[in-house]
Amino acid sequence: MHRIFKRTMKLQKLGFLVCLGALSLGQNVAGQSSPGQSPNKDQAYQKDKYALPRGKKLMLKDGTFQLVRSYERKGDRVRYYSVERGAWEEIPAALVDWDATAKTEAAEKSEEEAFASKVHTQEEANRIDTVMDVDASLQVAPGVFLPPGEGMFIIEGKHVTLLEQAGAEIRADKKQFFKQVLVPVPIVPGKRNVDIPGSHAKIRITSSNVEFYLREAPPDPVRSSPIEKSSRPGESGPEVELVRATVKGNKRLLESIKSFFGEQMEETRKTMSLQRWEIAPTVYRFTLGEPLPPGEYALAEILPDGMNLFVWDFGVDPASGAKAAAPPKK
Repeated sequence: MHRIFKRTMKLQKLGFLVCLGALSLGQNVAGQSSPGQSPNKDQAYQKDKYALPRGKKLMLKDGTFQLVRSYERKGDRVRYYSVERGAWEEIPAALVDWDATAKTEAAEKSEEEAFASKVHTQEEANRIDTVMDVDASLQVAPGVFLPPGEGMFIIEGKHVTLLEQAGAEIRADKKQFFKQVLVPVPIVPGKRNVDIPGSHAKIRITSSNVEFYLREAPPDPVRSSPIEKSSRPGESGPEVELVRATVKGNKRLLESIKSFFGEQMEETRKTMSLQRWEIAPTVYRFTLGEPLPPGEYALAEILPDGMNLFVWDFGVDPASGAKAAAPPKK
């Protein structure tokens, strides 16, 4: 009996120790899991702490305010919907500082409008800076969008027109050639003319103040560009000149090139003042430095090897109702 009693006592002690160990292990597990949950709770608390509900401030004379969705004054009482408690409440109108409420509301409205304007400006700047796709439209003025694709566009008011390229030709000047034949000593320089077939361009405008936009695709050896060039392109962006053409018969003269003993000496062309602005990658804006008088014009890209023989031509017609200049009195 004594042995059985001792064995029973040992089993009871063993069971007690097992229970004690399990209890201690459970506490450790709980202690280990709580730190893992604490950051989430803290983050949620911080998020709730700063995520204030949106509403108006009903300023009180004691310097505090009620955050309300709306409010209305009824006699000597003010009824408002509390954003914090989500219910309609009433307080005496005498407790409300109406001047402070109006000033606070006006200040918050002004801040919201300024913030919205700032965001809009940043979005517009980011949108322009990231216009990399040549097939994406681009806003160049309020309500005016540059169509997708490459090319030279002319902006006349709200109208956008894609200019077509015309192929210019180089011809020997006949008068200068006859001079060279008549003079036996080769002292008369040669002369060649660059002209466009036809006396008038197809595209006509009436405004003397227009803008031009050139959109090119990023360099791609696989893709062929619709913009034609008579020699290799430049490496520092397009150098474009606005040339006023001289109508001679059924041609429009753009440039005269003089050479001597096979060496080019001089290039002569009538150019108008033009400024270039890069408004986005591979998108360039050209603005006039002076109004355009009626006449024939061509936008020519100046390449390292000379003027591109494929030019964008257009004509300026007198505005309707414009009076012709009176002849000088004798």
